[in-house]
Amino acid sequence: MPPMSEPAICSAKGCRATAAYAVVWNNPKIHSPEREKIWMACEEHRQWLADFLEVRGFLRRVDSL
Repeated sequence: MPPMSEPAICSAKGCRATAAYAVVWNNPKIHSPEREKIWMACEEHRQWLADFLEVRGFLRRVDSL
């Protein structure tokens, strides 16, 4: 990932914390296999966001920023 000029903010609803992780996912029903979507996650929400996607079969990986 290229360096960001501003800190990334967590994608969890209502959270404004600085993100420390990129939760990478893809919905195979609507996205081509090579497309990757990214949710940013703080330490507190990393596992919750990853679990949400994993249950649906969308999670690809979680990368540290």
